[in-house]
Amino acid sequence: MILCSIIIVNYKQPQLVVDCLETIFPNPSSSKFEVIVVDNCSNDDSERIIKKRFPDISWIPMNYNSGFARANNAGIRAAKGELLLLLNSDTLCENNAIVECAERLHESEYVAAGVQLLNPDRSPQISGSFFIAGGLNQLLMLPFLGSLFRWLGYQMKVRKTSVDDAKGIIDVDWINGAFLMVKKDAAERAGLLDEDFFLFFEEIEWCSRLRKVGKMCIYGDLRMVHLLGSTADKAFESTSKGYNNLFDKKGFQIMVSSLLRVRKQYGIGWYIFHLFCYLLTIPVFLVALIVSLPFNPKKRYSFGEFGAYTVNCMKVLLVSGRILLNRPHFYKVL
Repeated sequence: MILCSIIIVNYKQPQLVVDCLETIFPNPSSSKFEVIVVDNCSNDDSERIIKKRFPDISWIPMNYNSGFARANNAGIRAAKGELLLLLNSDTLCENNAIVECAERLHESEYVAAGVQLLNPDRSPQISGSFFIAGGLNQLLMLPFLGSLFRWLGYQMKVRKTSVDDAKGIIDVDWINGAFLMVKKDAAERAGLLDEDFFLFFEEIEWCSRLRKVGKMCIYGDLRMVHLLGSTADKAFESTSKGYNNLFDKKGFQIMVSSLLRVRKQYGIGWYIFHLFCYLLTIPVFLVALIVSLPFNPKKRYSFGEFGAYTVNCMKVLLVSGRILLNRPHFYKVL
């Protein structure tokens, strides 16, 4: 019996995959686990490099760069395990965390589980979160206007949506896609990842459907190091980390995927509200930038970033009608 199928998506980062796998198994041929590497058309020596060290892995080549959802779905369809682990290539396992997580989840009432993710400096990363009405917390990434929403949330004593550092077992609404372990039967009931997404927010939308099947949690005592976006940053030629840089091609993808998730999970009304906030940010950004510039020697934002954000918003408008209609489409900006 295969307990868990570990699915890793590779895109031109074979050494990351090798480094990741070397931290998982003292013996790579462990019979309870299978490793499936889905390659997003790297067109390099990835297969040779990875299979030289781990010859027993299953290799699934995609004939195009299919992103996160489609590549993981290909791995899920081929998986034989009772559990499915969507694992980023830029993660490093500590203290047998994957085996421990699999054994616990398999015997538990939960349908999905994550572990506490760590930055390379050992500081905690957000590993799980709670849903908030309309996905309003996604607006916190907007320049200046996001800070206003954050302040209003504090004043209204809105529950914090993210679990910064999990202690023990914490029930959550969604789990970071860098490490997302799901019972296969739950995935079959909820449906696979939505293939309209290319990158970003697809695991949140998926968890919203999984959450209807059953509960999910973070095992806070199990740890994994996450290098945070190494593959995506290289693909987009971006130097940013996380979701706060909305000024380049990666930022455009984040904006599109964020709106797509809101439309699918919360409906037309909330989608229109989010789009309105994106556009409202343009004049707010400009005025706040002019007013704050003399008092902001560190120059948190620049006029160049204002221009880039405005351009990204105009490009978002070009696809907004299609998102509004919720018709199948692959929202890939690369």
